[in-house]
Formats: sequence, structure tokens, C-alpha cells
Amino acid sequence: MKALLVRLSSIGDVVHTLPTLAALHRHGWEAGWIVEPASRPLLEDNPPLGQLVVTPAAKAFRWQQALAAARVLRAGRYDVALDLQGLWKSALWARLSGARRVIGYERFARREPASALLLHEQVPRARRGGHVIDKNLALLRPLGIEAVGTREFPLPYQPEAVARVDQGLAGLDGDGFAILNPGGGWPSKLWPAERFGQLALGLRRLGLRCLVSYGPGEEDLAERVVAASAGAARRAFPTTIVDFVELARRARLVVAADTGPMHLACAVGTPVVALFGPTDPARNGPFAAEDEVVRHVPSCAPCYRRGCTEHAGIMDEVTTAEVLAAAERRLAVAREQDSRAV
Repeated sequence: MKALLVRLSSIGDVVHTLPTLAALHRHGWEAGWIVEPASRPLLEDNPPLGQLVVTPAAKAFRWQQALAAARVLRAGRYDVALDLQGLWKSALWARLSGARRVIGYERFARREPASALLLHEQVPRARRGGHVIDKNLALLRPLGIEAVGTREFPLPYQPEAVARVDQGLAGLDGDGFAILNPGGGWPSKLWPAERFGQLALGLRRLGLRCLVSYGPGEEDLAERVVAASAGAARRAFPTTIVDFVELARRARLVVAADTGPMHLACAVGTPVVALFGPTDPARNGPFAAEDEVVRHVPSCAPCYRRGCTEHAGIMDEVTTAEVLAAAERRLAVAREQDSRAV
């Protein structure tokens, strides 16, 4: 049996869908995935994935590329397509695959409710308040697969990425390092760069050097963190998504907002301090009980609007002292776990 996963973007969404891929593989299904280019590196050479189809992103849409992707999907002869995104475009791709069954959540559990018209089977709304990983896994129930609660993240292994990260970390002194990730998609979810710099000073007193990670176009943001750190942080070497996975595996701590790097750090089991404001950490935050969440809750929460006057500035209310205290607690738990493992 063959199942197509339709989760087009973003990096965090793709990470949260990886346990669904793992569950299908574990139950003997052959799986394919259609995705937009930005998240492609997380799925290329991914062992449980039988086929990867890349479709142009909405901002760079090209009919010829889209039609070619549709032909490849139909040639895959999928039995089931799972719409894990709840949008018109994801439901349309699921139908274009030619799968005999197109399954997704019912109208009122979708980001674009009317897109349920394109489904063959609508799954009732999952339990309110649950993590999005479990919402994704619940879509496997019509296939006879019960996997809610599992946390398995198949990620590609690239020796080249390992070598690049090892080279980038060569000569880093101190008792391990922390990653500070100040960037991300929504400005309203981000903590001020200057606070990250102050946090680096506190972490240095705990014996940690800080590397400031960044994505394309975020170099100036990373430099602002470094400038505010009085030498306690340095800008990380350039990393691809897969490089960041390997970098996070080696870190003692990752501090980030509700962004792709935070979700990747959780996926590889690195201790995390997550900074939240408008979005809901119970839905898409860390899932390890030991990880720490620092959150100031706006009146509109949970709110997933990129622009909202009610939650504008809420992240400015998160203090450096709060985050440093959370980091100390998380590091203490990690040390205790390490001592038990010896």
C-alpha cells in the first residue's frame, strides 16, 4: 500500500509531520511526500521515504513545474493521500495525485474550512489542546494505524554535513556550547536581539560559549546579538538546514522562539528553552517534559495571525532573567540525566 503525505511547508510543519512518515514506514506502508523547495533538504535521502516530489512555492509558482509534479504524482499510483495542511492548495495536490482515497480533517479543523470539499473522507476534529504532532498522527486512524503519542523523527544523514560542522566547531573552547537562534518567520514571535546578547553573558558565567545561528538574510540580526554580548557570543558559521541538525546534536542547549530551528532541536533531543508569545506551546512547542517554555500570554492568545495589534510587542515583555533561569533549570536536568547514564 502507498500513501502520499501532503505537507508543503514550513520547516516546523514538516518536522512535525516526520513522525507520521515514521509510523507509516513502521506499519509496512510505502510513503511519498510532496513539498515546496524550502523544506526539501529535510526529506531528500530520507530513508523511510520512497518518493519525494517538489512543487513550486506559491511566490514562485510556475505552471510547467506544477504540471510536471502532478504527472509524477499520478505515476506513483497512490492508494491514499493525506492532506496534513488543511488548505485549498494542499487539498488540491492531494486530489491531483489521483489517489483513490483523499483523507483530511473535517471542515472546522482546517485552516481553510471550505477546502474540505475536495476530500473523500473527513476525520473528526482531534482532541482540543493536543500537540500538532498528534493531530497529524491521528489522520492515520482511517488506515488502521494507531500512533498518537509516538515521537520518531527520521532525518537524513549526510556525511558532508557532519564534516562541515566538525570543521566549523574546531577550536571552540569552553565546556560545550549553546545555540542562540534570534531569527524566524514572524517578527511578532521573535525575542529582541539585544536580550539574546544579554543572555549570552549569563550563559558564559555558566561555562557555555554561545553560537548565534541564522538563516538567509539574517546575518545583520546575528551580528546585533554578537555586538550586545560583549564577546560572550560569536556568529555561527553558515549552515544549511541539514548542517543545523548536526550542529544542534552537538549543542548542550538551544534557545529559540517558535521557529524551525527550535523544532529541529526538539526533534534531535537537544535540551531546549523555547520562547513563546502569541502561539500556543501546548500545540506546537517542545514535547519533552524536561524542556522549558518561557511565555508571556497576550489577550488574543492563542493567535496565529502574523500581524495583530493585540500581541504586537508581547515578546519584549520576556526578560533576560526569566530566560536565564529557565536555561539554568534545563541544564541542571540535563546534567542529572547525563550522570545517571554514566
